Amino acid sequence: MKKINLAITGCMGRMGRQIIKSVKIDNNFKLIALTENRKINKKINGVKISSNTQEVFKKVDLIIDFTVPKCTFQVLKIASQLKKRVVIGTTGFTKKEENLIKKYSKKIPILKAGNMSLGINLLMFLTEIASSSLDKKFLSKINEIHHKHKKDYPSGTALMLGKGIAVGKNKNFYNLLGKKYLNKKTFPFGKKINFNSIRKGEIIGEHEVKFSSGKEIITLNHEAFDRALYSEGALTASKWLMTKKIGLYSMRDLMNFK
Repeated sequence: MKKINLAITGCMGRMGRQIIKSVKIDNNFKLIALTENRKINKKINGVKISSNTQEVFKKVDLIIDFTVPKCTFQVLKIASQLKKRVVIGTTGFTKKEENLIKKYSKKIPILKAGNMSLGINLLMFLTEIASSSLDKKFLSKINEIHHKHKKDYPSGTALMLGKGIAVGKNKNFYNLLGKKYLNKKTFPFGKKINFNSIRKGEIIGEHEVKFSSGKEIITLNHEAFDRALYSEGALTASKWLMTKKIGLYSMRDLMNFK
């Protein structure tokens, strides 16, 4: 199999560095471009860190982007001009930005996931099933824990799970968005989906979905112990996306969930 010429944006971030490590032990890829939005005079594995430009992305087959929304759209603009595939792991997009990504996916193949873990994506599938199976008297809430360095909250994964609840109820997710708490020991169920985000230590990621009728509680949860599961998931997504036509895909498509 021909190696995939790969670019990694946000290469100095936590996920960027982890993906570089995973690429070193995956023979399906050749790392040819690394970018950061700030000027860094450095090479990693013989590759110079550059800015996001057409020249830098010209020879790549696919770009993996774990950055911030502003940078992601900078990358998508260039990728759409060059007809390059993009795997997006960036989180924190607004509804308007989500719609803009859909527009870009009419020009190039894009796989976007709030979480690249196969386990988390299974959790989302199970969340949809639980939400659709339980009647209206069941209220739901989502709790997530991440390391103290994570700035956005709720996490992209928590929001993704919230969308799973909405899909199960056949409702618009944005109409079901409830309160967003930070570092609360306890927080209530509500008619809408309430979120609690805890930031402490160096925790990789914990996510918990709860459904309550007042008489019983159903809990679905996932714990991550190694950041490599996200980078390996991103590389699995990249290999899969190389075989796909123009469109917007998710890990759900990769895992063939109906």
